[in-house]
Amino acid sequence: MDLVEKLEPIIIFSAVIVGLLFSNIDLIAQNTDYLINIFLCLMLYGLFLEVPLKDLKDSFKNVKFTSTSLIINFIWTPLFGYFIGSLFLKGNVDVLIGFFMLILTPCTDWYLVFTKLAKGDLTLSLSILPINLVLQIILLPIYLILFFSSGNTMDYTQLAYSILIVIVIPFIAAQITKLLLKNDLKEKATELFTNLQIWFLSLAVFCIFASQGELLFANLDSVVKIFIPLIIFFIVNVILDLLLSEKINFTYQEYASLTMTTLARNSPLALAIAINSFPGHELISIALVIGPLIELPVLYIVSKFCLWVKGSGLFFVCKNNF
Repeated sequence: MDLVEKLEPIIIFSAVIVGLLFSNIDLIAQNTDYLINIFLCLMLYGLFLEVPLKDLKDSFKNVKFTSTSLIINFIWTPLFGYFIGSLFLKGNVDVLIGFFMLILTPCTDWYLVFTKLAKGDLTLSLSILPINLVLQIILLPIYLILFFSSGNTMDYTQLAYSILIVIVIPFIAAQITKLLLKNDLKEKATELFTNLQIWFLSLAVFCIFASQGELLFANLDSVVKIFIPLIIFFIVNVILDLLLSEKINFTYQEYASLTMTTLARNSPLALAIAINSFPGHELISIALVIGPLIELPVLYIVSKFCLWVKGSGLFFVCKNNF
């Protein structure tokens, strides 16, 4: 885990603070919309460069792990997330949508860092990455339509446009890059954009808060409320992952990998879709930016909890009871 990865929460938080400081400068606040999309597209281009889609078939080799992970991420999480979101964010539709989009998108990058910290199975965690990415791109619009179309908050044209601009175009560009560049140049390009992802995200976050600072302060109580259901989501899923891993007789490495795969969220991708899909609903984007500020410290704590489970012998003792 290099220095930049360790400092990711601080970098994002700093981008929020600096953006708020500049929100009173009209010249900056009024000229950030296009920059947000540019930075997010560059970030996702780098993400698609490093995702080994050719290895998609590897996701299905460990059927027990893959099926458990997919059921938690794409069936349990949407239903549970909508329930606790509706319970605590009732009357704050935009914040609810932001929360829902956050927890519906499994992480495709930093979860590997925390898997390594927890001494999980990195190869197994990496194998699930392509299918998680493909499914969240396909299912996120479907779940948004299912849960929120009745509230007249969905604009289907904007949603389709959003996916085209921030997902399809960067994805195609990344695949073309992989085809055109030789292995050594491809590796250098991938490494460069991987290292720049946090900075592109931070620049997009800066632009969001620079343009929406007044809106945030006017709705601070509503945005802060996202912390409660998010913490509940983490706590319940940590317990669920442990109990299921014991019941299914996972190894410790599989348990640690499952925990990080089902806890870490892909807020940058959700943010890119939200900005274009919900024009005039900036609180959705702000809620998505707030999420990682609590998510990353929680993932670090959970990685230590996993190691405690391993060191205490609790995991293996409980497993032998089944």
